[in-house]
Amino acid sequence: MSSAFSATKIIQSRPLKSTSRSPDKPFFDPLKTSTSSASSSSSFLGSTHKLRLHSNSAAAHTRRRSTSVVAVSDVVKDKKLKSSSLSNLLITKSEGLELYEDMVLGRSFEDMCAQMYYRGKMFGFVHLYNGQEAVSTGFIKLLNKEDCVVSTYRDHVHALSKGVPARSVMSELFGKATGCCRGQGGSMHMFSKQHNLLGGFAFIGEGIPVATGAAFTSKYRREVLKEADCDHVTLAFFGDGTCNNGQFFECLNMAALWKLPIVFVVENNLWAIGMSHLRATSDPQIWKKGPAFGMPGVHVDGMDVLKVRQVAKEAIARARRGEGPTLVECETYRFRGHSLADPDELRDPGAGAYLRVGHFKIKYWGYVDTDPNLNTAEKARFAERDPIAALKKYMIDNNLASEAELKAIEKKIDEVVEEAVEFADESPPPPRSQLLENVFADPKGFGIGPDGKYRCEDPKFTQGTAHV
Repeated sequence: MSSAFSATKIIQSRPLKSTSRSPDKPFFDPLKTSTSSASSSSSFLGSTHKLRLHSNSAAAHTRRRSTSVVAVSDVVKDKKLKSSSLSNLLITKSEGLELYEDMVLGRSFEDMCAQMYYRGKMFGFVHLYNGQEAVSTGFIKLLNKEDCVVSTYRDHVHALSKGVPARSVMSELFGKATGCCRGQGGSMHMFSKQHNLLGGFAFIGEGIPVATGAAFTSKYRREVLKEADCDHVTLAFFGDGTCNNGQFFECLNMAALWKLPIVFVVENNLWAIGMSHLRATSDPQIWKKGPAFGMPGVHVDGMDVLKVRQVAKEAIARARRGEGPTLVECETYRFRGHSLADPDELRDPGAGAYLRVGHFKIKYWGYVDTDPNLNTAEKARFAERDPIAALKKYMIDNNLASEAELKAIEKKIDEVVEEAVEFADESPPPPRSQLLENVFADPKGFGIGPDGKYRCEDPKFTQGTAHV
């Protein structure tokens, strides 16, 4: 079976200013595909695991390792869409309603988290996902129950998209025994064995090796243990700030080497706390790092759930077919500060994400502007591209849903979130005896005392009065 990914092209290293995307092709658009014949490969993601390399001469072919950079530069070729009709729509009505409900749930849940945090119901750091819903929904709603998701500290919505009940996530945020981690994980450490959510991780990059291990497990079960039906896929979510860390590169190499069934999903919201992505990396185009390790790399508009979904479909299917990993850079934006403790003063609302190179002002959203006085309001510009509003407009314009149907979904979600808060508020806190569980490899915690019994079984131990 031929792969849906076309060959990469050898690209010579160029100055920094050449990394900005062309004005007419600012980002990957899966809705505009190649018009090539059926016998040729699609230009969908731009490379295969075989990486067919093109050069003008045999000499150039032998020198490519030292003089060239393998990258995906011309993955997108325009194609005129056929006349709009139901047969050409990207989603069915039921799919659209599912996507809309999941995105509204994520947004409403996070808005409620903000309220509860400021009312003193939650403690510690709470990182909200507002604005990035298209990425979580676009990818996770395509997974099977057995597939795994590994998240970051911004993990509430990933948990919801994977099917963890809102009341379990809210209870965890409240630190209650009814939470998905019995109140011991909190905001940054959501976990659910039942839903194959392998955790949120507080430190950037630490979830990527876990995800790579989960993908290895799937491959091992299928190829070594001969479990023919084990075609499970793992999604590893992380941000742009992670992509200069060692774990990222090591795991890309390992996943490509062993052709693991994993998709590396970069949620590039352009800011690592208050550090602009453009100031922190030598080449801001993260997707280019995929082909360097022999896997497809793609950049997609992370504010459009339909475009994300089209890319996710092929990347997940590719992993499930045993064709190896894919690196997907979703360019998105968070509408709130880094966390609820962040007043969000580090992102200048009038500056925009620009990098000055000589007399050019390079804007990360794909074009170069030479006007030195350009001062676009970044936050307002992304607010206009709200992914939920965009999906709503698409569904109404294409007669997939009525305003009344979507309003009914919003009302339903409001009730779900309100019920989650009531459930969490009324739930009991964890018992003191739970403090020692899951702390050490020995579940009993602090070992055996002089009397031969486990110290933690002494009633005085959990009261804090036992002699140790």
